Amino acid sequence: MVITDEKSGKRLGVECKFQATSGTAEEKIPATIQDMEHCPIPWIVVVDGEGFSENMQGYLMSTGKVVWFSDLEDWLRLYFGL
Repeated sequence: MVITDEKSGKRLGVECKFQATSGTAEEKIPATIQDMEHCPIPWIVVVDGEGFSENMQGYLMSTGKVVWFSDLEDWLRLYFGL
């Protein structure tokens, strides 16, 4: 989805991934992050769930493109200056 601040026109694309148990969502995120590099607007991936391995959690945080759902509201307030 794309979020747009009506006042400033600032936009942000948001992709969401949930992983309750180990599985394919974890495997698809690196490709999603790579695809975002080619978009004309900034994007983030919002993740949630207990199924992300410890190694994947470290990778996700290292990209600077991933936000945990529990941190999303604060992150959006900072991004849009609310």
